[in-house]
Amino acid sequence: MSYEAAVTRAWDELAALTPAAGGAVRFLADEYSVDLASRRVMSLSCNVPAKDFAAILILHYCIVRLKGLPAVTGEWLDFKELSGIEGYAPAFRRRTIDIILRKYGTHPEGILEALNRFPSVKADKGDVGIVVRPFEGVPVLIALWRPDQEFGPEANVLFDRSIARIFCTEDIVVLAQLVAVGL
Repeated sequence: MSYEAAVTRAWDELAALTPAAGGAVRFLADEYSVDLASRRVMSLSCNVPAKDFAAILILHYCIVRLKGLPAVTGEWLDFKELSGIEGYAPAFRRRTIDIILRKYGTHPEGILEALNRFPSVKADKGDVGIVVRPFEGVPVLIALWRPDQEFGPEANVLFDRSIARIFCTEDIVVLAQLVAVGL
């Protein structure tokens, strides 16, 4: 499905759930207005429309939030543990893990700077870990391991089990990529 078709479908689903004109949603370090009447998702800090892939995520989050966000379980899942990932694993690795390793593989402590930029907390995973909350109620754990004499640096991105009730697999890949790029 093209971005345009996905955006249209998301707006239609949102409109079917609420007659309200819109609202605001925090996503990563920004806040976005969601205007149902004009069908626009705008960054409030930059006053520019959200890119289609970000708008789709924001709209899908708004839809689930209106229906009732699932409770965070505290149980972390690796991407490989999610259902329906067939064909997505290489893209997930390339679009998230590889980006994180390029940025922080030789200096994992650098990721702690994200604590000042995003809603996040330090985590006790890996050699260095943080939990980022790109959306309220959607935690994403990033763990890094330092290289040693035998192995190179490694990273992983884990999701709370509730993610599967919020986003589809493609949305999870895009969400993880936006988190990785934003770090």
